[in-house]
Amino acid sequence: MAQHTAALPFIDLKTQQAAIKPELDRRIASVLAHGQYIMGPEVAELETALAVFTGSKHCITVASGTEALLIALMALGVGAGDEVITTPFTFVATVEVIALLGATPVFVDIEPDTLNIDASMIEAKITARTKAIMPVSLYGQVANLDEINAIAARHGNIPVIEDGAQSFGATADGRQSCSLSTFGCTSFFPSKPLGCYGDGGAIFTNDDELARAVREIRVHGQSKRYVHTRIGVGGRMDTLQCAIVLAKMPRFAWEVSERAAIGARYTKLIHERVKGAKIVETRDLGQPLAGLRTLALRPGQTSVYAQYTVLVSRRDEVQAKLQDSGVPTAVHYPVPLNQQPAYKHLAAADGTPISEWAAQHVMSLPMGPDLTPGDMDRVVAALAAAVA
Repeated sequence: MAQHTAALPFIDLKTQQAAIKPELDRRIASVLAHGQYIMGPEVAELETALAVFTGSKHCITVASGTEALLIALMALGVGAGDEVITTPFTFVATVEVIALLGATPVFVDIEPDTLNIDASMIEAKITARTKAIMPVSLYGQVANLDEINAIAARHGNIPVIEDGAQSFGATADGRQSCSLSTFGCTSFFPSKPLGCYGDGGAIFTNDDELARAVREIRVHGQSKRYVHTRIGVGGRMDTLQCAIVLAKMPRFAWEVSERAAIGARYTKLIHERVKGAKIVETRDLGQPLAGLRTLALRPGQTSVYAQYTVLVSRRDEVQAKLQDSGVPTAVHYPVPLNQQPAYKHLAAADGTPISEWAAQHVMSLPMGPDLTPGDMDRVVAALAAAVA
């Protein structure tokens, strides 16, 4: 295949920045003018806008998506001796925060067609020590929170924390990600569907007492200045980053719509042009893949495609060929967390075979709301040639 003169960006933030530059400049200049770099007026303004967007009663911005998960667990009183049920097929932050509090992550395997946590396997993992369930809404699609919430309710209303770092803007039966459980947590890392230009995150809840706890924890456990009613952290999202997210909000609904349309077009093009491509099936598990598999989108759900991820055989070879064609790729995630050196001693005897299989085959393609039809044609043509 002929070498292209320029590689595609894996995530195109420059085009987005050009589209919002006047509002971005205005917002940043306003912060520089008033000088309230910590807890300035843009913080409360963004929290109100995000609460309205999700339909949540409370939104509390925090320093990062990781901090959002940590503070949510702290607000629930999770600590030593407790267990938190989660997935091993995610970024390390999901499990890292559990371990930091002295609690034990309990791993549940994933669904083969969405790679989200398999809700049908959660109930068997619940014990008297289960303090929370933390599903991850992976790659932009909401986990099966209706079933997870129902399981939690049957077992004494166990709190459910949605890790929605990749799914902000996605919906399940018309309801927004991060508004579907006890807590919803998201990240504004630059590459996320709604990103800032540094670190940032947010916590959503409808519970007044939990919201008060979160607000106190993020400012070192203060109920008022120099009155520390609980153990906390320095977990504030700075005013400049809030201003940047506010500049992105007017365009965000359009971006969500574009992401859904681009994800659907990717799937259609791949099934038409890549030999052997089809939606992943249970019978594929543990087998060498012939061709390529796409992931399923659950009925009634939308995805923001934080990543457009496929399953391929000979992944290293395919990635190298795509790179030669100027098409960057990424692997989210190559090693399940229950096989990572820091956490593998926590792995259950029965293991998580679907997570292990998926980790060998997942590959993410360039994705973003400004990806053009020509870009997509180029990606899929290169993919078809690499897989053949």
